Amino acid sequence: MREALTRVSGRRMAWLWLLLEPLVHVGFLMLIFSTLRSRQLSGVDFALFLALGFMGYQMFVSIGRRSASAINSNRGLMSYRQVLPVDTVLARIGLEFTLQTLVLILLLAIAALFGFDILPHDPLTAAAALALLALMGAGFALMFSVFYVLVPETEKLIGFIFTPLYFASAIMYSPALLPPALRDILLYNPIVHGVELVRGGFFEGYHLLPGISMGYLSTFALGFTVFGLLLQRRFAARLQAL
Repeated sequence: MREALTRVSGRRMAWLWLLLEPLVHVGFLMLIFSTLRSRQLSGVDFALFLALGFMGYQMFVSIGRRSASAINSNRGLMSYRQVLPVDTVLARIGLEFTLQTLVLILLLAIAALFGFDILPHDPLTAAAALALLALMGAGFALMFSVFYVLVPETEKLIGFIFTPLYFASAIMYSPALLPPALRDILLYNPIVHGVELVRGGFFEGYHLLPGISMGYLSTFALGFTVFGLLLQRRFAARLQAL
């Protein structure tokens, strides 16, 4: 409850901004791309294509980046012996996952009101991809919440990394349209696999590249999470004492 109140009461209209942020973002991208290409991509409406790409990316980034700062943001709670550093991270992860899920549902509901076909043809694939993106974000947060405390410079470095990562996560384009050499490099990014699987779950007939793999995404999601939990356990005493 404390995390939720802090998240949405830090500024005016915080609840409204949670919904407006993806709407403004997708609208801005539509404005740019409407002059460059058709609004249809292989029979897929481009607005929904962008929205799903952005929300898939946000599921990882919002959980990962916001939750990674949980320990530093809750230093006052470390004086209570019953509160472990990992508890603050897990609470923030749960909050961000809930908020991003609600925003996605609201966006889809708004899209339905405007006549978009929002029913996924393969809901299990779409849900699994979103869940794995969220889990990978949780693992990222568990790892880097430790690094942010022990090596504070890490937080600035991650800020620089996320800028190119945005453009390398297939939010604004389909990897199938890229040259093979660039496409092969892009497929090392697990976020691309998650974003494309979400689109593949929603759009019937959407062309998924042969290299797109739920297993590859799962490996990163589980690997990040396990390694993050190990770091939390190994450095629990130092995180609480600092």
